Amino acid sequence: MTVFRKLTFLLVYIKLIAEAPTLRANLETEEALVELEEIIVTATRNRRSFGQQPTLVEVLDQEELNEKANMKPGDIRMLLNETTGIHIQQTSATSFNSSVRIQGLSGKYTQLLRDGMPMYGGLSSGLSLLQISPLDLQQVEVIKGANSTLYGGGAIAGLINLVTKKPGPQQEKSMLFNMTSAGGADASGYYSSRRSNWGTRIFGSYNQNSAYDPAENGFSAIPEFERLSFSPNIFFENPNGEFSFGFNLVKENRIGGDMDYISGHRRHPAYFEQIETDRLSTQTEYISQLESGKEFVFRNSINSYQQDINLMDYSFSGEQISSFSEAHIVGATPRLDWVVGVNLWTENFEQKLVSVPLALDFNSQTAGVFAQGTFFFNDHWYIESGLRFDSSSEYGSFILPRASLLYSPTEKTSLRIGGGLGYKEPNPFGEEAEAIQYRGISPFEAGKLVAEESFGLNVDLSHSFDLAKDAALNLNLLFFYTQVDNPLSLLELGDSHYAYRQPDDFLDTKGAELSAVWRWNDFKYFFGYTHANVETHSAGNIEVAPLMPKDRVNNVFVYEREDDLRVGLEAYYYGRQKLTDGSSARDYWIFGLMTEKIISDRLSIFLNFENLSDTRQTRFGAIYKGSVLNPVFSDIFAPLDGFIVNGGIKVRL
Repeated sequence: MTVFRKLTFLLVYIKLIAEAPTLRANLETEEALVELEEIIVTATRNRRSFGQQPTLVEVLDQEELNEKANMKPGDIRMLLNETTGIHIQQTSATSFNSSVRIQGLSGKYTQLLRDGMPMYGGLSSGLSLLQISPLDLQQVEVIKGANSTLYGGGAIAGLINLVTKKPGPQQEKSMLFNMTSAGGADASGYYSSRRSNWGTRIFGSYNQNSAYDPAENGFSAIPEFERLSFSPNIFFENPNGEFSFGFNLVKENRIGGDMDYISGHRRHPAYFEQIETDRLSTQTEYISQLESGKEFVFRNSINSYQQDINLMDYSFSGEQISSFSEAHIVGATPRLDWVVGVNLWTENFEQKLVSVPLALDFNSQTAGVFAQGTFFFNDHWYIESGLRFDSSSEYGSFILPRASLLYSPTEKTSLRIGGGLGYKEPNPFGEEAEAIQYRGISPFEAGKLVAEESFGLNVDLSHSFDLAKDAALNLNLLFFYTQVDNPLSLLELGDSHYAYRQPDDFLDTKGAELSAVWRWNDFKYFFGYTHANVETHSAGNIEVAPLMPKDRVNNVFVYEREDDLRVGLEAYYYGRQKLTDGSSARDYWIFGLMTEKIISDRLSIFLNFENLSDTRQTRFGAIYKGSVLNPVFSDIFAPLDGFIVNGGIKVRL
C-alpha cells in the first residue's frame, strides 16, 4: 500500500468517526465545571503538592497511559520511548530485547521501580520492558538525574516509578481486546472493589504474536511469543494504617530467528533464539499512622526470575533470586518534611548447565541508611537535601549526598537546580551481554573491578503563558550533565571470548531538553526536543558513545472531544547515531495516527496506524552479514517492524 493510499484511507476513516453519532449531550454550548484531579507524587516521599517539589518529577497521568495503552497494550516500551529525554534501545534483532536510556546513558544506570520497590534489575532487565503492561498503572513518575538518596545504587541517570492502581469507592471491571496487522493479539481484564476496610485488585493479561518478517529477508523482525500475566492484590485500611499484599506472575515463551524454522518448515540446522522466562514476585507494604502524627512505612519485595536461552549450538540457563526490604518514618512540620530510613538489597544468581569455574554466579548484599529533608522557607524558596550511606558486601561503602533548590517567584515560573552523587555495582547482565546471549563471558575476577561512581547536575526552568481565552502554553527547559567514573565495558579478548574491564577514565553525558505543551479548547500539541552528547574519555582520547541519537524530536497533535472522540497525529525524529564499528547511521522520521471513539460510558473502540511511512532499518540496508546459519546482525538503530495497524475495544462492565 503506497503512502498516498494510506493517507487517503486515514482521512476517510477520520471523517467517518468524526461524524459518528454521539450518545452524550453536547457540552460545547453550555458551561461545565471541570474538577482537576490532584496529582500525588509518591517517589519523593514528602507531603507537599506537585508544584512545591524541589526535585523535578514528570508524571504521566491516567489519560496519557490510556492513550499509549491503546497503541501498545502488551508492554510499556512505546509509553516510555515517546517521553522527552527517554530513548528505548533495542538490543536484539530477533528477540526484541530492549533497555531504557535516560539522557543518553545506558539502561543499567536507570532504576525501574514498581510502587517504590526495585523489581526489574539484573538478569531480568532486558525483557522487563516487554513484560510490563500499562493497563493496571495509575501513573508513571519519572525523575531524571542522580536520585540515589532514597533509592540507592543504580539511579545514576534517573528512575522510573510505576504506580499501580488502588481500589476506589466504586467497583471497577474492565476488559481490553486488541489485534495487530503484524499477527499480534492482546486480551486483558482488570477488577477492583472495596468493601468496608478491605479491597481487592486483580489484573490478568494474555499476549501473543506470530513471527513477523516485513522485510522478507527470512528473519523475524517481531518474534513469535506467548505470555501470560496474573497479578492479584489485597488491601486493608483503617484510620490507623494500611496493609497491602500481592504477587505478580509472568510466564513467557518467545522465539525469533529463521522464519522457516519458527513455522516448522525447516529443521536443524537453523538460526534461532528461544527465550523462556518465569517471573514470580511479591509486594508487601504496611503503613502505620503513629500517635505523634508521623508515619511508619515498611516495604518488602521478593523476586524469583528464571531465564532459559536456546540457540542452534548454545544454551544458557540461570535463576536470579533478589529481595528488597525497607523501613522508614515520614514526618512533617509547617516548614519541614523529612524522612529517615534503612533498607537492604540482596541478589543471588546461579547459572545452570555450566561448570562452576565458568559460571557467572554472584551473590551480593547492600545495606543502606538514608535521611532527607525538604525545607520550605516561604512561598518562593524551597530546598531539599539528602544523605545516604550504603555498605556493599562486595565493593565497600559509599556516601551519597544530594541537594535540590526550587525558586518560584510567581505561580507561573519556577527554577530548579539539583545534583548529587551515585554509584553502580558491577553486574554481568547488561545490554552488551544480552546482545551475545551471555556466551563466552568470563566471570568477574576478585579485586579486578570497582564500582562505577557518578556526579550529576540538572538545571530546569519552567514558565506558563496565558495566550488568549482558553489558550495556554507551558514551556520547560532542562540542562543536564552526568559523569560516571570507571565505566564498566564488555571487551572481546579474542576468539569470541569476552571479559568485563574498565578501560576508560570516565564517560559523561551533557545536553538539554525542551518541552512545550499548547492547549486551546479541544486541541493539544506536545513538542519535545532532546540533545544528548554521550562520550567516553580515556588518556586524552574522546569517543562518542554508540547507539544513541544526539537529537530527538517528539511531536503529538491531539483533537479530543471529552467522552466522545480522540484523534492524534504523531511525528518523531531520530538523529544520526554512531555505530559500534565506528560508522554513522542515518537519521529518520516516524509518523503515526491514533484514534478512539467512545460509544458510551461502557464501550469504546480504537484504531491506530503506527509508522505510516514504513520506516525500517531493513529499508536502509542489510540487517545481517554472513550466512543464514551463522548470521552476524548489525546494530539496531531504527525500527524493524515497520508499518503496523492495531485496533480493538475497551469494555467497562
